[in-house]
Amino acid sequence: MNTELTRLTAAELAAKIHSREVSAVEVARAHLDRIAAVDGGADQGVHAFLHVAADAALASATLVDEALGVGSAPASPLAGVPLALKDVFTTLDMPTTAGSRILEGWRPPYDATVTRRLRAAAITILGKTNMDEFAMGSSTEYSAYGPTRNPWDTSRVPGGSGGGSASALAAFEAPLAVGTDTGGSIRQPAAFTGTVGVKPTYGGVSRYGLIACASSLDQAGPCARTVLDAALLHEVIAGHDPLDSTSIDRPVPAVVDAARVGAAGDLSGIRIGIVRQLGGEGYQPGVQSCFDAALRMLEKLGAELIEVNCPHFEYGLAAYYLILPSEVSSNLARFDAMRYGLRVQSGFEESAEQVMAATREAGFGPEVKRRIMLGTYALSSGYYEAYYGQAQKVRTLISRDFAAAFEQADVLVSPTAPTTAFPIGDKVDDPLAMYLNDLATIPANLAGTAAMSVPSGLAEEGLPAGLQVMAPVMGEAVMYRVAAAFEAARDADQGGPVIHRVPESEVRA
Repeated sequence: MNTELTRLTAAELAAKIHSREVSAVEVARAHLDRIAAVDGGADQGVHAFLHVAADAALASATLVDEALGVGSAPASPLAGVPLALKDVFTTLDMPTTAGSRILEGWRPPYDATVTRRLRAAAITILGKTNMDEFAMGSSTEYSAYGPTRNPWDTSRVPGGSGGGSASALAAFEAPLAVGTDTGGSIRQPAAFTGTVGVKPTYGGVSRYGLIACASSLDQAGPCARTVLDAALLHEVIAGHDPLDSTSIDRPVPAVVDAARVGAAGDLSGIRIGIVRQLGGEGYQPGVQSCFDAALRMLEKLGAELIEVNCPHFEYGLAAYYLILPSEVSSNLARFDAMRYGLRVQSGFEESAEQVMAATREAGFGPEVKRRIMLGTYALSSGYYEAYYGQAQKVRTLISRDFAAAFEQADVLVSPTAPTTAFPIGDKVDDPLAMYLNDLATIPANLAGTAAMSVPSGLAEEGLPAGLQVMAPVMGEAVMYRVAAAFEAARDADQGGPVIHRVPESEVRA
């Protein structure tokens, strides 16, 4: 196994592939070997992947090498670079399960727009990553196929719902991944695994072919080990899509240029708002210390730090857990045992209602059932206005808080999550404790603004913490600039990237 190749960034790999210093096939094979060595399965290893598409990955890489061999220009700046795809995007040539038994073995008849754009860019898709069922969870313990483990400490969770994508990055199984973020499902796993995760502006990346959790909150985004790599992937998957009615018909922000400018380390003239409601009490001391150190570093880079007040953020968690379950109740009604997916039927005399009930009982896990019931109740006659209607009003107030804050600051910052990665099983039986993991990430989803997490350092027990950078709608360029500047300063101060400190002894099959 060529472990040296698996430690390179996506940008470094692309440069070597395109200069023909190494072949795309060599790079793909190195990462497939790494997956075989450390990923294991439901009972061992990292278990980041639900499906590994080795033959398809090598075939894709071969096409890149052949094109470069005859002098063709690379299909994209990331042509030939391997990627792990969250198992919530439809793929013609691979199963798509959304981490649920109700879709076990399902092969979609079409590719998601994100999948198509990755293929058009000649990115090598290694396979599909594990996730909380239908993207509902904060630990990847709610997958029907067993939990994913955090490569920093395999007794701990990697966050969720996109823990498979984040762990694949942290275990050096892939240099790039794509996830989805409904209330923090890209950013919180990024914080827990010492990686970079981006939630673009709502509508900035197409949702066509993305199996819906909550349609007004879901957003696909790039995951990587560096800010520049995330920016390169962002430009591949973003952009208007006529197949998605919520897609924004505007140019993609110049995030790659912004990341390169930011890496030079000058934030003079940038105003950074510290959100009063997203810190302090309830945050682990080590997480808060990493955040405080990050603020000092940003100020040293020339940024102006100001405190901003977002008074309605404290109601975000309650509003979110009414809006999201309501949309879940509606979206998951389509899994009715009649059209596709699982069907549980014991005899020929059963009614459609009996078959549907039996199928949904067997096919959905406990967290999905919990949210369906919460949402159905919130939407029911007599309670709609008191619950769902009021939650939407709170959502409007949170959007106004963001608008007011962005009049004072170019970006806002907070810790990404209140704690570092917690032990597997620690919160799985306490839904409220699990939901509190998303305290800092939820507001950006409710308002549809852009946000990302970048590693801020190591906190309790040597585990990584994250710095969240939030920007206005379509304001990703300044967000990437700030994140890249901080990343460069952090690496200079701490002697190298946070991710390179993953203890190798913990990542084993």
